[in-house]
Amino acid sequence: MAKKGFGGGAVDELAQGLGLLADTTRLTIVWHLARKEQNVGTLCKILKVNQPMLSHHLGLLRMGRLITGRRNGKQVFYSLNTERLKALRGELAKYVPELVGGK
Repeated sequence: MAKKGFGGGAVDELAQGLGLLADTTRLTIVWHLARKEQNVGTLCKILKVNQPMLSHHLGLLRMGRLITGRRNGKQVFYSLNTERLKALRGELAKYVPELVGGK
């Protein structure tokens, strides 16, 4: 049973975005991409995971629009989709302002 004033598409999107970040590997990927754009090979070395596993997590983050990819020859460089992450932060602030510095 949903509480009055709580629900709808925005809440679903927020839950989906937060769910993607609830995984240790994906959160670590986001943390590294927040520092600078990275390619798959570099991320594999940093995270000490194999390429298929990394590709799985990158695919989920891409589908959730949390990251974007830029092709450079045979390599794909990933970076954060800061607009999407800011939108998630804004939605979170609406529902739990205490978590993002609100009252």
